[in-house]
Amino acid sequence: MFSVSVKQTEVIRAETPVQNLWLPMSNLDLLIPPLDVGVFFCYKKPTDHRHENSCIINLIKQSLSLALVPFYPLAGEVVHTSQGEPELLCNNNGVELVHACASAELKDLDLYHPDDSVEGKLVPVKTKGVLSVQVTEFNCGGLVIGCTFDHRVADAHSMNMFFESWAEITRSKPVSCFPSFRRSMLHSRRPPLVTNFYNTLYVPFSSLPPPPTSTLKNTLVSRIYYIEANDINNLQRVSSLDGNPQSKLISFISFLWKIIAKGDDDFKTCRIGVVVDGRERLNDIVNFDKISNTDSFRMQNYFGNVLSVPSGEASSSDLKEMPLSQVAKMVHKFVSGATTKEHFRGLIDWVEVHRPERAVTKIYTRMEDDDGGAVVVSSGMRFQMEKIDFGWGKPQFGSYHFPWGGQTGYVMPMPSVTKNGDWVVYMHLLQKHLDLVEAMGTKYFRPLSAAYLGF
Repeated sequence: MFSVSVKQTEVIRAETPVQNLWLPMSNLDLLIPPLDVGVFFCYKKPTDHRHENSCIINLIKQSLSLALVPFYPLAGEVVHTSQGEPELLCNNNGVELVHACASAELKDLDLYHPDDSVEGKLVPVKTKGVLSVQVTEFNCGGLVIGCTFDHRVADAHSMNMFFESWAEITRSKPVSCFPSFRRSMLHSRRPPLVTNFYNTLYVPFSSLPPPPTSTLKNTLVSRIYYIEANDINNLQRVSSLDGNPQSKLISFISFLWKIIAKGDDDFKTCRIGVVVDGRERLNDIVNFDKISNTDSFRMQNYFGNVLSVPSGEASSSDLKEMPLSQVAKMVHKFVSGATTKEHFRGLIDWVEVHRPERAVTKIYTRMEDDDGGAVVVSSGMRFQMEKIDFGWGKPQFGSYHFPWGGQTGYVMPMPSVTKNGDWVVYMHLLQKHLDLVEAMGTKYFRPLSAAYLGF
């Protein structure tokens, strides 16, 4: 174990502040509960003597101040309207930046157990505002840059856009992707067009049953694994044996679903949800607002939440008996239904007719005492980690860290920076499910180690 001591804490504000303004949350933002998400990047000691750590800290402060100009909502705070809905007050209150030192070297980091090595040490605890940043120096000269952000304000796509832009600014490069905060892109239709389908995926808070009366014996635990490229390819091959080609991600999700089902009695229902980014599905949304189709107004530039979480459920006994290819067909079916423009426009309308009452993705909630396992899988496969280069090289490793609480598991696969084609997988699951992952998936899920990362 190692300790982390804080050397300095200060508030970084946008170099060119904007006049106070209120930015409404979109209907899709309103589906996100108040959760903070952590992400961190590990860098080996710079080889260039010009990048001494003292210079790096100052450079990070200066570039963060510049990055907060186009990404000004990150320097604001979440407040509430008279109807109780959250909205963004963009007041340039700033971002807390912590400069810390660790009593260890990067090679000592046990990233396989992030609850011990990352939680409370390498990602900051956000006490106010939207974003907090921590830069931690290690004895070897390496650095870890950790961030914690309010999920109601941004999804992973949005924050990746910020990290890449921040890195470009630090390297004195022009920003390649300016954010758009144009909420009209996600306005509901008039009148809203709503079907009962969304009631199967989302639930107003007033409709939630009382908490389960049973005593939950298992707690959620975080682990980080890596999967070699050959094993990912093998999963894809097996899941496509019936002649229906499946993606690598669908194959991975299906394999995980079968594992989770093993932890439950046969009569219980096992659920899995998949986070779908709607930006590609809404790329022509600009046509609805008669906006010129310029880069600054493409949905890929939209900053905020553009997510849906379709889910599937099946009895644990069925999942145990089904071949992987059949489970993959089930996953493909419910995911493909959410990969359309109509799905997202309908979801936006569904939120509109329920406002101002809050709603939540149903799989986040444990509906009955006898519910089986439930896991949500997000995807960081488009995260180009190598772009988070602040001038002293790409990160040797990076991962999200999201111990979100509750009883629903969370899993996020990402491309490995170190090995071409490998995956890194962050898991936050019940201990009994992690035990199964390691027992049944031992060929695939390998504990992340400093040797693998080349520390």
